[in-house]
Amino acid sequence: MTTDVFGLLSRAQAEYARCIDEGPLEDWPAFFEEDCHYRITTADNHRQGLEAGVVWADNRRMLADRISALREANIYEAHTYRHILGQPAILEEFGDGARSETGFIVVRVMRDGTTGIFATGRYIDRYRFDNGRASLAERIVVCDSSAIDTLLALPL
Repeated sequence: MTTDVFGLLSRAQAEYARCIDEGPLEDWPAFFEEDCHYRITTADNHRQGLEAGVVWADNRRMLADRISALREANIYEAHTYRHILGQPAILEEFGDGARSETGFIVVRVMRDGTTGIFATGRYIDRYRFDNGRASLAERIVVCDSSAIDTLLALPL
């Protein structure tokens, strides 16, 4: 593992979480390649190799549409997230990128101040590197629990 790769991935992870937690959410799709894959699934489904996800997108335009729907069409109780991330474990390095896995905890804060653990799990990522920047070619969000809250509005 090279220090440069670890630094690129750590910086990308921190900026990604900050964007979701602090906004603006409209910047979130820019963390991904144009032809990307983003999926939220459960650990059980992932173990069984089941491809279906609670959320599924196979390009950046689909991610932008998700944010647009949050702003203009969906009705949900106002809330924010706070991501707590582990350090990325680099699984593989290749010429223009790397694969990694990073544990996470997402705490949800409701408008009335109620705070609780919303999700725990891991990001399984494939990054591409270009000009000192890491962008996501693939992010599979594997939630530890099979009980996914129906208020999964914001990205994880």
